[in-house]
Amino acid sequence: MFTPRHTGTAALAASALLLTGCSGGSGDDPAQAGDGADITDPVVTTYDGGILVLDGSTLEVEADIELDGFNRLNPAGDGRHLLVSTSAGFEVLDAVAGELTGTVFEAGTPGHVVVHEGRTVLFDDGSGDITVFDSDEAGEIEPEEAETHSSGEPHHGVAVELSSGELVHTVGDEDEVSGVAVLDPEGNEVDRTDDCPGVHGETVAQDETVVVGCEDGAVLYDGDGFAKVDSEDDYGRIGNQAGSEHSPVVLGDYKVDEDAELERPERVALIDSAAEELELVDLPASYTFRSLGRGPEGEALVLGTDGTLHVIDPEEGEVVDGVELMDEWEEPLEWQQPRPALFVRGSTAYVSDPDADELHAVDLESLEVTATQGLEGEPNELSGVSAP
Repeated sequence: MFTPRHTGTAALAASALLLTGCSGGSGDDPAQAGDGADITDPVVTTYDGGILVLDGSTLEVEADIELDGFNRLNPAGDGRHLLVSTSAGFEVLDAVAGELTGTVFEAGTPGHVVVHEGRTVLFDDGSGDITVFDSDEAGEIEPEEAETHSSGEPHHGVAVELSSGELVHTVGDEDEVSGVAVLDPEGNEVDRTDDCPGVHGETVAQDETVVVGCEDGAVLYDGDGFAKVDSEDDYGRIGNQAGSEHSPVVLGDYKVDEDAELERPERVALIDSAAEELELVDLPASYTFRSLGRGPEGEALVLGTDGTLHVIDPEEGEVVDGVELMDEWEEPLEWQQPRPALFVRGSTAYVSDPDADELHAVDLESLEVTATQGLEGEPNELSGVSAP
């Protein structure tokens, strides 16, 4: 069971900031691209007009890459590369070198990237096509060498490959997404469920159980078949999720207003994939799709609009701790607009603050802020390399 460690929030954050200080600017003349020196444990954030690559320990900006458009970031899973979703497709970023490699996995509408058990899966919303390759080959493989599959029709979807070689993917079209299918290693469909209206989001829990969000709960796939976990409300939408190999419980968002232009939920869902049960947890503030993460012991993390990173015990189903990092903020109506984001790697949480043009690093064992870096522009997407 996760054991809470602290109860202080604002005072702890304030003392940590006093100890670490807040550096201004974006470092000493970062390179436009990599200058040949390796960047340690890169953390990457986008801004309007480019991508910044920072040292994961000091948060010093080591590379500034010009790139137009709204670009999304996804770890490639090899500890070195990221996949940047651009107008051309999935472009490979060598984060350690601080430069784009020139390799592009073409996609009409590049969507979700999922890394699991040494395999990286790309989903093209514009075609419904799925691309799969070994994660450790992210910087070497040519796009035409990767495996490809079809989910059927174009839709906003997602796919994940399991250690068995099975490929779990969403099924739908441009008007409706309400199914999940399973392909065997030879590409033959071996299982399917259509009991998941409004499919969105995927994660993998302990014992390699896949959890997929629906407008009325979630569906689970454990390798032997599908199960459905119902929401407490007729419309109880689960979309974005965060899983942990250390816990059977998945953290998910939870929305109940089907007609809202933008719902600002103040509850999260805990989906127990072993017990096939769902529990809701009240929060003191709302949150967004960039707010969810998991800690090194499986603790559930939610970055609230009250400026606090909240810690939830997933087994007890209650908020047990938190650390205040920034002023209160409000989610913008357009989902592409900057808002605070959370990226977790090991025992460190990285949190962006677009209003202050800052990035924080938080030690999740002590809940102390270990570094704060000022940036020249508003950070938007936030990610980093992930261990192979």
